[in-house]
Amino acid sequence: MTQTVAIQQSLDAMGELLIWTDIAAEKEADFNQWYDTEHMQERASILGFQWSRRYHSETAKRPYLALYRTDTLHVFRSEPYRKAFENQTAWSVRNFTAMHNTNRRVNAVTEIAGAGIGGALSLICLGQLKQAQQALELVEEMREAMTGIIAVRLLAPDPDLSTPLPSESTCLRVLEPYLVIDTTTLNAAQQAGEWMTKRLDASQVRHDSFRLLWDVRSSELK
Repeated sequence: MTQTVAIQQSLDAMGELLIWTDIAAEKEADFNQWYDTEHMQERASILGFQWSRRYHSETAKRPYLALYRTDTLHVFRSEPYRKAFENQTAWSVRNFTAMHNTNRRVNAVTEIAGAGIGGALSLICLGQLKQAQQALELVEEMREAMTGIIAVRLLAPDPDLSTPLPSESTCLRVLEPYLVIDTTTLNAAQQAGEWMTKRLDASQVRHDSFRLLWDVRSSELK
């Protein structure tokens, strides 16, 4: 059955910041300590943020993924966010500099199906919005065919808000939409990514699977 869903691109849509990066092995311990004891809580405490989540992949070229949900995209133009973005701690500056092959995207969120957070997720890079619309039309069929799928959403990057971090080349970056599939297990995430990729244009669509490291809700910090 075809599912018709309007892709959200308005600043009034819920927002989701995506930071997807690699880090040198000799700096990984400090990087994880910074994320786990300072940065996640710091971002989640900004007015308008709902939660922060960290993921890791054993197979992706960028093994670390962080996601941050906001009430709307307007939050990324707010004074509290501007202050946090412009007044990084020395620890933050050191780790932002140490990251490489990093993608920073501020996305409008389209909730597609299901609810809740899984122990793993499939991140499907869709290349362009045309591919995204085709993916949305396949979601219901995927959920009927697969087990372990908790929730599905689409992330559409905002070009103005997706300011790159220092390690990303502005001339080479592609602001592509992402399909995010929350699943119960890493194996279910891998299978969901493979299922969707096979039904779309494989020359443009790629997928990686991640396990959830941990999450923090903004309400827990107030």
